Amino acid sequence: MTTGPGGPGERGARRTTPGPPAPADQHLPLAQWTSPQACGGPLLIVPVGSLEQHGPHLPLDTDSAVATAVATAAAALLTTGGESVAVAPVVAYGASGEHQDFAGTVSIGRAALTALLVEIGRSAGTWAARMVFVNGHGGNAAALRDAVRLLRAESRDASWVPAGVPGADAHAGHVETSIMLHLRPGSVDMTRAVCGTTTAIEQLLPALRESGVRAVSPTGILGDPRGADAAQGARLCDRIADDVTDRIRRGTIDDDGLLVIQTRTLAALPQARRVPSGSL
Repeated sequence: MTTGPGGPGERGARRTTPGPPAPADQHLPLAQWTSPQACGGPLLIVPVGSLEQHGPHLPLDTDSAVATAVATAAAALLTTGGESVAVAPVVAYGASGEHQDFAGTVSIGRAALTALLVEIGRSAGTWAARMVFVNGHGGNAAALRDAVRLLRAESRDASWVPAGVPGADAHAGHVETSIMLHLRPGSVDMTRAVCGTTTAIEQLLPALRESGVRAVSPTGILGDPRGADAAQGARLCDRIADDVTDRIRRGTIDDDGLLVIQTRTLAALPQARRVPSGSL
């Protein structure tokens, strides 16, 4: 059984004793807050990423970089309404077993990731009024469901949202490459970008689950990154940040702990504005 602050036998009440005002820039990274500033019960956004192969052209921390950028942009939007929001350091290791055949991948698996997220939630839940995990890697979804369900069963206000684009290519393709060209262009090597497997992910899933990504794509790419560009990456970042912000503001929590907006269609890509180039 996982134990920790507020766990079984030590539920722990949330500390709401007023402290000094939160930082003037209320979406500063949590690491830059002081302890008294966190006493007012802020919203805590926790990016969840991975360290895994993203083809021969993208860095291993792509999912972590995207999740952190989206979490930070969403926090900036939320603070415009006066809400106090802290962005935690990214959970940089995820459940990436499907990528384990590629060098550089470091996966901690579903069980370990679930336990880690639960302990983060239990500890932060003693002072944060609400916690939202922003997920940058699809393979983390099962662990997030498990962790958030348990946290909610313990009466903690926890939920999660995806940092992605519905219908996008699955991995290291046009979307992720465009976003990384916007966020960290120096970490992208477009001379090594090649077309990967472009078969619909629904058709690939049986083989992928059975044998991993290499069985369906020798390059590790699911999509075609060759036409990626930074300008579209900026628009995509804004679109994802808008979606995450909307879910946090208006979403309802489903049985998996996921924040959802009922009968809502994502808006067209906005003009680039909020996730600055080179911010990570």
